[in-house]
Amino acid sequence: MPKESASPVVDLSISKKEEEQIQLETIRDTIRDEVQDYAKNFKTSWLKLGRHLYAIHQDKMFHAWGFEKFEDYLEEELGIKKSVGYALFKAYLFIEEQEPIYLDNKFSQQRNAVQIPNYDSINVLRLAKRKKELLAEDYKKLREDIFERGLPASDARKDLTALIKERKVVDPQEEREQRQTATIKKFITAINSFKKEAQALKIVPDAILKQLATLKKDLESQS
Repeated sequence: MPKESASPVVDLSISKKEEEQIQLETIRDTIRDEVQDYAKNFKTSWLKLGRHLYAIHQDKMFHAWGFEKFEDYLEEELGIKKSVGYALFKAYLFIEEQEPIYLDNKFSQQRNAVQIPNYDSINVLRLAKRKKELLAEDYKKLREDIFERGLPASDARKDLTALIKERKVVDPQEEREQRQTATIKKFITAINSFKKEAQALKIVPDAILKQLATLKKDLESQS
């Protein structure tokens, strides 16, 4: 009776090189995910600081710690500039009142790190909210750019400035007066500069210097 031929054996093993490659890819993916989380935490951690700074400012807790002013506490204990400290708690207050969605953990979990705005961008949005000359759609677009695309604060400021300039109604008479005032101020600066050089070099008579002084006085009365 003929022998049955043995079934071919399928080699399911992988080479050491392939195993190392898989491990390397796993490590890279893990690091990438962790860095994403770190970046998200970094861009939202200011909320806790802003919330506490607001409470400290409102309840004047800094007095109990030996500081006369809130800004003294910021600079001497925290090493934070006054402008930054106020910006942090004002941004937090704005978020709490106007954009509470930002406080939800799902907000950062459901977005890439690049889409999450930091406190500086939030502050631009806060300032935009107070600009009466902006239209509702102007604010809506800026909000979407900041919240959905993570528009950097520097770009958001440029957009806000452009929008304000575009929406502002310029009075022709007011614009003419502003240009006139600016021109007069430039002329006064030129007179001061010329007088200083003329006196140092003694290149013109005193009578002309007196006339320049009178002219300057007349121009100042119109600026």
